[in-house]
Formats: sequence, structure tokens, C-alpha cells
Amino acid sequence: MEDRNMKAVEHFEELRKRLIITLAVFMLFLTLSFTFVQDIYHYLVKGLPFKLALLGPGDIIVVYLTIAAVIAGAGTIPVAAHQLWLFVKPALSQSERKVALAYIPALFLLFLTGLAFGYFVLFPIILSFLMSLSGDMFQTFFTTEKYFKFLLNMTLPFGLLFEMPVVMMFLTSLGVVNPYKLRAFRKYSYFALIVLSVFITPPDFVSDVLVIVPLILLYELSVSLSKIVYKRKMAKQAEEEAEWQALG
Repeated sequence: MEDRNMKAVEHFEELRKRLIITLAVFMLFLTLSFTFVQDIYHYLVKGLPFKLALLGPGDIIVVYLTIAAVIAGAGTIPVAAHQLWLFVKPALSQSERKVALAYIPALFLLFLTGLAFGYFVLFPIILSFLMSLSGDMFQTFFTTEKYFKFLLNMTLPFGLLFEMPVVMMFLTSLGVVNPYKLRAFRKYSYFALIVLSVFITPPDFVSDVLVIVPLILLYELSVSLSKIVYKRKMAKQAEEEAEWQALG
């Protein structure tokens, strides 16, 4: 019992160390991002057909901090993933360590791809649709805080959702999921993705399709990549068992 308690304390201390390193890197990126946040802000609002308004002197600080936090979060993803890898490393085999480490760059790149899809593809279409609803009946008035909150709602979830293939591959390599389970739950997954797409998009068919199709393709890509990882894992296990039998 005492040894078990000692191991639990050691694991907690190790986790605490990894979290502190990740938080320190996030704060460093946040400071650097805040240095250039005005330039980033001007880039994001460049070309808007309307002026953004401030309702209070603190609004712009909130917007600046939000932008800097998103950039810092994106920059921290590889570090956070590496710290997580270091934390679970002792429980992984040598081959699992190499595979898990290879996923770290992919997590970062897919997160940026998801943000780019939300910002350059989805966001302009949805914003244009919502503005067309007002027509000449209403005076368009956007506050800076609400505009950027809407922008984040249309981009940040896709940064996370686009990481689905890598997450599925990693979980498959650890034996948590396999492609056959993913196929068995396909109809439920499709339903969940459709509900999510309808929830975050305006009530028009084009916007729904623009979100539903990429998410379903991401799921199918996740299943295909999971199948590749699973087959390699099974082949390696069969090879190791054959070697053991030969030695026996």
C-alpha cells in the first residue's frame, strides 16, 4: 500500500511538472503574441465592409487578449503534446513511443488547417449570409467584442475537429479503439456530426453542406488511417508471437 501511495505521489509530481512547463510556454507565447497583436488585429479586420464599434474602453483589451490567447494556444500545442508524451512515455513500448512522438507535428498542422478552413472558407460565407438577412431593413452595427467572438466560434472548433484523424490513429496504436469499432458506430457518428454542423451554422442548406461534408470526410479518413495503423499493429504482434514460438 505504501509503495502504491509513493507511486501515485510520483505520478502526480510528474504531471504537475509537465503542466507547469506547458503553462510557462503558453505564457511566453502569450507575451510574444500580445506584442504583435495590433498588427494581427488590423489584418483580421482589413477589408471589412463595416466599421467595428467599441462599447467601453476595456473592450479592445479583451479582444487583444483573446486573439493573443488563440495564437499562444496554437503555438503551445506541440509543446503540450510533447509534455503529454513524456508523461505517458514510461507506460509505452519502444515502438509506441516512436509512433506517438511522430503524431505531434501532425496535431499542430491539422489544427492550423482547421483554423484556415473555418476562417477562409466557412466564416466569409456565413457572415455574408447573415448580413444578407438584414438587407435594407436594419442598420448594421457590429461591436468589436461580438464580432471576434463570432469569428472564434466559426474557426476554433474546426481547429480541434481537424485533429480527429491523428487522435484516432494514436488511440488505435494504444489499442483503445480500432477501425471495426469506428465502422460499427459510423451511423451514430454521422448523426452527431450532422447535429453539430446544423448547430454551428446558419439555417441554410449551403452552409450546412459546407460543414457536414468536410466533417464526414474527416471521419472516414480517421477510419482509413485507423485501419492502416491497426493492420500494422496486428502484423507486428503476429511477427513477435512467431518469434517467441520459434525461440520456445
